[in-house]
Amino acid sequence: MIQDIAPHQYDVTYRSISAADGDIVFIYQDGSLLCCMEDDGIIYPRIQDIAGIIPQTRETVRFLFRIDDTGFFEFCGPALEAFGKWEYVFKEKIRGFRPLWKAFAAITGFQMHEWYANTQFCGTCGHKLEEQGTERAMKCSFCGKVRYPQICPSVIVGVTNGSKLLMTKYAASHSKYRRYALIAGYAEIGESLEDTVRREVMEEVGLHVKNLRYYGSQPWSYTDTLLVGFFCEADGDTSITMDESELSVAEWMEREAIPPESADDTVSLTGAMMKAFKEGVV
Repeated sequence: MIQDIAPHQYDVTYRSISAADGDIVFIYQDGSLLCCMEDDGIIYPRIQDIAGIIPQTRETVRFLFRIDDTGFFEFCGPALEAFGKWEYVFKEKIRGFRPLWKAFAAITGFQMHEWYANTQFCGTCGHKLEEQGTERAMKCSFCGKVRYPQICPSVIVGVTNGSKLLMTKYAASHSKYRRYALIAGYAEIGESLEDTVRREVMEEVGLHVKNLRYYGSQPWSYTDTLLVGFFCEADGDTSITMDESELSVAEWMEREAIPPESADDTVSLTGAMMKAFKEGVV
């Protein structure tokens, strides 16, 4: 999955540090990222690359995280036009970047960038927020309220019926994603993840489920989500009653019939779960 970047080590510990010449700088603009493609994969500019154009670069970057011994920073200065070999690439293309650890870095940085961009004013009193400087948080100097990044818990559900897996596709009005997916949805207030599984399956396909089994989790920065995967079994009647406002397809599919392109998309938790079922691992 996209977060599986070994042997590289991701370290999200907050640090109040200055950027070094060799550190990476992410420059986000209008839903895109400044980068370039070379023979060995995607390349991001380093501090020294941008400092030659904007001398105050080191004073206008924000620390995000480290991978191995390299710091990753966000450029917070004025808008910068593409130049030389560097060009802006839209966020949606990031999951296709290689090597995969660089895709993870870029989309994780995007999530942090958007949180900072959308956390400018206090939701309690409306005053301007300021960075804490000691942790990743924004504090209101007027009322003292502290805001931390918001992460939404969501479930991915592989519903099984013997040797069959429930495969779905989203309705065009609900999502632009056109390939096969699994049942998914956000946890509601006061709800356990297990209760979320039961509710989402009932709402989307009208089935009761039993024997819930945790599979794995994944940070999915595209939607500020922490995905939690479960497999479970259909309980009782296996007739599908599809919610057409969310789904265009909902069908039972034998292991061997699961399309290879669905099971090969192991960047995502959904793809990893399809692959595990198709190969008989679960």
